[in-house]
Amino acid sequence: MSITREEALRYHSEGRKGKVEVNATKPCYTARELSLAYTPGVAEPCREIEKNENDVYEYTAKGNLVAVVSNGTAVLGLGNIGPAAGKPVMEGKGVLFKRFADIDVFDLELKTEDPKEIIRAVQLLEPTFGGINLEDIKAPECFEIERELKKTMDIPVFHDDQHGTAIISCAALINAAEIAGKKLADMRLVVIGAGAAGIACSHLYVTAGVKQENISMFDSKGHIHKGRTDINKYKQAFAQDVKYDSLEDAMKGADAFLGLSKGGLVSKEMVKGMNDTPIIFAMANPDPEITYPDAVEARPDVIMATGRSDYPNQVNNVLGFPFIFRGALDVKARAITEEMKMAAVHALADLAKEDVPDVVLKAYSGQDFEFGREYIIPKPFDPRVLWRVAPAVAKAAIESGVARTKIENWNEYEDQLKERLGFSQEIVRLMVHKAVENPKRVVYPEGEEERIIKAANTVAVEGIGSPILLGRKEKILKKIDELGFDAINFKIIDSKESDKAEFYAEVLHKKRKRKGVTFNYALKLIQRPNYFGSMMVEVGDADTLIGGINAFYPTTIKPALECIGVKEGVTKVSALHIVIRSGKVYFFADTSVNISPNADELAQIAISAADTVKGFDVEPKVAMLSFSDFGSVLTPESIKVKEAARIVNERRPDIICDGEMQVATALQPDLLKNEFQFSKLQGRANVLIFPNLSAGNIAYKLMENLSSASVFGPILMGMNKPIHVLQRNASIDDIINMTAIAVVEASGR
Repeated sequence: MSITREEALRYHSEGRKGKVEVNATKPCYTARELSLAYTPGVAEPCREIEKNENDVYEYTAKGNLVAVVSNGTAVLGLGNIGPAAGKPVMEGKGVLFKRFADIDVFDLELKTEDPKEIIRAVQLLEPTFGGINLEDIKAPECFEIERELKKTMDIPVFHDDQHGTAIISCAALINAAEIAGKKLADMRLVVIGAGAAGIACSHLYVTAGVKQENISMFDSKGHIHKGRTDINKYKQAFAQDVKYDSLEDAMKGADAFLGLSKGGLVSKEMVKGMNDTPIIFAMANPDPEITYPDAVEARPDVIMATGRSDYPNQVNNVLGFPFIFRGALDVKARAITEEMKMAAVHALADLAKEDVPDVVLKAYSGQDFEFGREYIIPKPFDPRVLWRVAPAVAKAAIESGVARTKIENWNEYEDQLKERLGFSQEIVRLMVHKAVENPKRVVYPEGEEERIIKAANTVAVEGIGSPILLGRKEKILKKIDELGFDAINFKIIDSKESDKAEFYAEVLHKKRKRKGVTFNYALKLIQRPNYFGSMMVEVGDADTLIGGINAFYPTTIKPALECIGVKEGVTKVSALHIVIRSGKVYFFADTSVNISPNADELAQIAISAADTVKGFDVEPKVAMLSFSDFGSVLTPESIKVKEAARIVNERRPDIICDGEMQVATALQPDLLKNEFQFSKLQGRANVLIFPNLSAGNIAYKLMENLSSASVFGPILMGMNKPIHVLQRNASIDDIINMTAIAVVEASGR
């Protein structure tokens, strides 16, 4: 990826300067709120904390606040540029903490190179922060600073330049050794770069199983051996009895290479001289010690990682520090121990062996990732890292005795982590949990589609349901085998060869014989997967159908209507989308089916939506939307919406529903309370009924494309049995979520 100097400067300077700001988490708009936020109300938490200092975690932001501390003496790729010039980097670190783990950060740049001054300054900050992230402080001072702070402070202190790189690369080394068929204890490792990261990596590799005497370390003056008198105590730990005259000599017969120095130090000839299946971690930035193409050309059997995103296996510290601190903060840890670091190592190593979710593939332009030479560590934008690494670190903190609190329910904690950044929404997870309690048979008419097969496999493995794939059996089995799935997870039916086709045709003929459908025509229709699948649901051979990934809505809805029909009392099928933004859940209808419903049809849509929302364990508050507020503008459209609200209240007085009203009125409780006290709707509406398809469809797509909202759907409402239509661009996760919703609906019926 290439960016210009001008682009970078504009990014950092446009609008509000820099990259961070402070946002209040409590309202402070009224005199009463001011009294609560400051004097006199603030005195109450102060008194509680004075009585019990640990209550500072209860009444302040300390438990989610980290200080990023630097003096700018070793800024990556820039060197000793000083604290002011280093501030953009520290702000960036804060952005990553927030983006990947929802941790708040104050960046603190200290104008000193005296380790004692840095130590004292950080010690004095302990009441404010839940953790300290030391950043870009040069070696060997960084070792002394971290060691003293860890010894004297009662909160986690972590020098990311040392331990972040060590943790990520150690996970990569474990997996690379497995792929290469090597044992860590037998490997000979060459390290070039004896700074903070090189020494920390080597120590952690020893903890993982590499023998210390098998590590040949080089600094700017050459090989570190016991004959040298110019090395500090940190380097002395890796001084060898043997002496190598050059890096080339050391790399002959070596199993692995770790570079944390500068570009161009390793030649193709050096790589050719390494042992079978060499492991090369060339992590100098922006130019590695040897480029990926050169290493692969020299040794096609190489397993290689770099610090660059344009080559496979990027060792990126963002895979470590946000999640390590997240786990440490969540148990109010007093320190980050070796056990916690190794827990993070193994969590990352194990995650790389799992199937990569669709959300990650989309983030990387549809590239396919599978555990092997070019995928030995997870990708930085893999959301699962949060809920794999943080719990592993938290557990290790508890077990190593540095946690102030314990987590009792780990499943609940994982769900909380998922909810923090919106990677998994509460309402959808609820459907998945419910589906697992009572799985059902799910038929997929487009059973030959790879996305369908992948989603169906997850549905089977996680116990959400029993998938039935419609299509050519030979083709589906071949794809299942290529994907490495177990065919036992699927039932496969070819609608053109099924012995049930004639029976299904008879049922369809009986339903449609007075609507122009002869038996022979019914037999032809049943051979189409959408008709076959719909009839499976109708006669009880399946419980629900999920389709439409390769078709327009009518192609899926028409067969369902002809085979199954609508619920009693319903004349119109409609669609609903779930929209989640800033932790709030809204339901939009109708978003996909009815172009211009009349008042009675609009009322039906509202009732269907309210009943559907109740199935999510949410109390529906229905707003019938218009450009008019309670008769402020009289037009045929606004009168239609007002009449629809009246019909809903008449037919279903149990539903909280009002209108017609504008969106602002529906979503701003104070406005509704102050201006329209008579309204039946109290508080914020969560079910929004749009007057026509244009409004509903445009609204949910605007939310999906112009905001940070997550959108799920469409959920088809009003069918006599659960049939759901997928959007044509539906991801694997979308298919799984829709399946869970359909299974729960089928269970309820």
